[in-house]
Amino acid sequence: MINAVRAKLKAEGIGGLLASVSRRLASRQLRYFPNCKPLFQAGVGLEIGGPSGIFGPGGVIPIYPVAKQIDNVNFAHQTIWEGAITEGETFVFNKGTAPGHQYVGEASNLEFIQNSTYDFVLSSHCIEHLANPIQGLTEWVRVLKQDGLLILVVPHKDGTFDHRRPVTPLDHLIQDFNDHTDEGDMTHVEEILKLHDLTRHPGTIDLQSFQESAKQNKVFRYLHHHVFDTRSVIELVNYMGLQILAVELFSPYHIAILSRKVPQDQTVDNEKFRGRGQAPSWRSPFPSDRTAKKA
Repeated sequence: MINAVRAKLKAEGIGGLLASVSRRLASRQLRYFPNCKPLFQAGVGLEIGGPSGIFGPGGVIPIYPVAKQIDNVNFAHQTIWEGAITEGETFVFNKGTAPGHQYVGEASNLEFIQNSTYDFVLSSHCIEHLANPIQGLTEWVRVLKQDGLLILVVPHKDGTFDHRRPVTPLDHLIQDFNDHTDEGDMTHVEEILKLHDLTRHPGTIDLQSFQESAKQNKVFRYLHHHVFDTRSVIELVNYMGLQILAVELFSPYHIAILSRKVPQDQTVDNEKFRGRGQAPSWRSPFPSDRTAKKA
């Protein structure tokens, strides 16, 4: 098994390895997907990062096969995840479907996209790489049409190399937004270097190489600035004024939240997901969710 992982990493890089893992994990669809599938059929969406096996054929949230078009944003023309990236009609998300438009730009600054452009926005394992998640979400919500959908997939700390790190409080994320924190921020590097579990890192990397990559994070976007559990992601989505439609968790480390953009004069009601004063509507396979105090 270890040799197979090393061979995959050598042949296809980290992006290929993670895509392979996603395909293996995607042996079932999320419980809510059959109900929400019609909302994505023939829709036009935007993915932040990716492409992701989670959204592909056979994935747990197989949106690629049913969407009319999906455009994409990646932060650079060359990334450790996808290799070389070319702008234009080059984003291949589903065999047999015309490619979407590939943008190269920051996930937290989509100035090249007009307001209310997309029926849905997808993001899998991206927001933890943003130094300013609320700024990113603000942009993703801005480009959504009214009643548009956001699917956010976030790694739960328990199943990742972040398991030794504390969950990032919402107040910290709000402060990052108020301070206009950008991708050059190095606030969390000391904590990461101290608590990052290299034994759970994808592929093989020694401590010195990891430290060097961390110091150049603005180039590589290697690090998880922030750390999440289920409640913290729910609180973040609720803070953004989005109506949560479903929360589902699946091993080894995925939190999947489906939410909807509502009119500014409409009040959202996410209490059954937040679990204040009662058990939340979701059940977690992750130990820290079961021991953490309710929000």
